[in-house]
Amino acid sequence: MSKVLFHVEEPGTRLDLYLSKCLTAYSRTQLQKLIKTNHVTVDGVIKRPGYRLEGGEWIQVELPEFPQTPIRVEPQDIPLSVVYEDEDIVIINKPAGLVVHPGTGNPDGTLVNALVYHFRSLSSVYGPLRPGIVHRLDRDTSGLMVVAKNNAAHVNLSDQFRNRTIGKSYIGITWGTWKEDSGRIDEPIARKRSDPTIFTVAEWGRSAQTGFAVKRSLRYVSEVIFTPKTGRTHQIRVHSAFLGHPIFGDEKYGGGKTRIKGFIPEVSKKLQKLINSLGRHALHAAELSLNHPVSGERLLFHSDIPDDMMLVIDELSSYD
Repeated sequence: MSKVLFHVEEPGTRLDLYLSKCLTAYSRTQLQKLIKTNHVTVDGVIKRPGYRLEGGEWIQVELPEFPQTPIRVEPQDIPLSVVYEDEDIVIINKPAGLVVHPGTGNPDGTLVNALVYHFRSLSSVYGPLRPGIVHRLDRDTSGLMVVAKNNAAHVNLSDQFRNRTIGKSYIGITWGTWKEDSGRIDEPIARKRSDPTIFTVAEWGRSAQTGFAVKRSLRYVSEVIFTPKTGRTHQIRVHSAFLGHPIFGDEKYGGGKTRIKGFIPEVSKKLQKLINSLGRHALHAAELSLNHPVSGERLLFHSDIPDDMMLVIDELSSYD
């Protein structure tokens, strides 16, 4: 019997349904049986098949040798920006707009389709639909991701994420001028009860901490470095919006075109043009540090702010 570990990314989903998406080689009936016979834990606690996941939990599954139906991700020649590669890991600079793995509405054209095309060996810990995937970035967040080429590396990296020894730094363009140049946002996050695709700060939520440091303040926006200490879904976007500074272009959390109201026509026209040309929220995973899963050497990777975000800063600098 083998063990696999999953980090929950989709809130509001039943435990059995979530596992059926992750472990597609097993039937839902088989997975429900595993849950009912105490072979599945959520953050170390046994739950019912119908338990609603909040996002951010770790699920451990003990897998017996059930008969499995092979499922294959179609390799697709999608260009990848490879920052680093060795026998155990790959560091990818993911472009904005690229979904990480296949799912509802995105059967192909994902990072996973590109990975299986470009690399012969990838980990299988997260099942056949997520080869190599240790963590993820939102579709419209660009930047650095680590990919595991074998299961031993995957388990080691998952432990590093769980123990918070992996360092992450993001560059974000936010609305407005921050009152403090640096600080820490320590507010619990939960899925919104009226819309499980949206997260919000709530006292009943899961603990979340985000460090911030303002790199540059302009008249209408600020360039901010975010260093999340926890890994909740949408954490930076939720925390930044909570302080009144949503990410520029983030329609889901109040940083989109509705934010333009009230500016003089000349400025409103310029802001709307920049949001349209950006076409996403202005958030980029700029730095990633980790211990190599085999050598133990501390590695640091950096990705420059992308051109589309730099254009926003350059264009709005003229109003400063």
